[in-house]
Amino acid sequence: MSLEARAVARWVGISPRKMRLVVDMVRGSNVRSAVNKLHFSNKGSSGTVAKTIRSALANLMSSAEAAKLDPSEVYIKEIRVDEGPTLRRWRPRAMGRASRIRKRSSHLTVVVAAREKPGK
Repeated sequence: MSLEARAVARWVGISPRKMRLVVDMVRGSNVRSAVNKLHFSNKGSSGTVAKTIRSALANLMSSAEAAKLDPSEVYIKEIRVDEGPTLRRWRPRAMGRASRIRKRSSHLTVVVAAREKPGK
C-alpha cells in the first residue's frame, strides 16, 4: 500500500475544457516538475492547478508516515477535472431577442502518491 493524499478545488470559475488542457500537460509526472511546468505556462488555469497540486503535497507531508518521505519521490497519481454547475446569463441581441451565455465552472481533484521502491 502506497502513501497517498488528495486535494480538491471546487467551483473554480474556469471551463473544464480549458482546464483539461493544462491538466493533461502534468498528468503522471513528478510533483516538482509539474509545478515547474505550470509556473512557466501561460494558461489562465495553471495557477489554480499548481495551487491544488501543492495543497495535495502538503496534505501528504502532514501525515505521520510521510515525515521521512522525500518530496522529490512524490508523483501525481490521479488528476481529474469534472464539470461543475453552469450559470446561465442572458445577453441582449438585435430586434428584441436574447441569447444565452453559459458561464461554466469545474471541480479539480488531485491525488498524489509516493513512488514505490523496487525492492519493496
